[in-house]
Amino acid sequence: QVQLVESGGGLVQAGGSLRLSCAASGNIFVSSTMKWYRQAPGKQREWVTSITMGGFTTYTDPVKGRFTISRDNAKNTVYLQMNSLTPEDSGVYYCAAQFTASRVYWGQGTPVTVSS
Repeated sequence: QVQLVESGGGLVQAGGSLRLSCAASGNIFVSSTMKWYRQAPGKQREWVTSITMGGFTTYTDPVKGRFTISRDNAKNTVYLQMNSLTPEDSGVYYCAAQFTASRVYWGQGTPVTVSS
């Protein structure tokens, strides 16, 4: 059984930083592309960033240069370092493990609130 558990969310002032973590149980982590999504109140969930098994990273334009995704395969954990946060970055952040095209596992989410 696969479980993803996010942590590290919270309240931060604009311009501040947070580091999110997502710990995965089960044996799919090293074979999965790991992703972060976010969902602001009243909006659809949106993709934020991905990191492949080999460490290739991609980002949505609004976070480029401010967010960094990384993974530690030995710890089955993916991280999201978020710097220069703005109120527009507020929302619930979800970790996802894409094992195959049709098998995606989700965490429960961790809330991030950026005050102006």
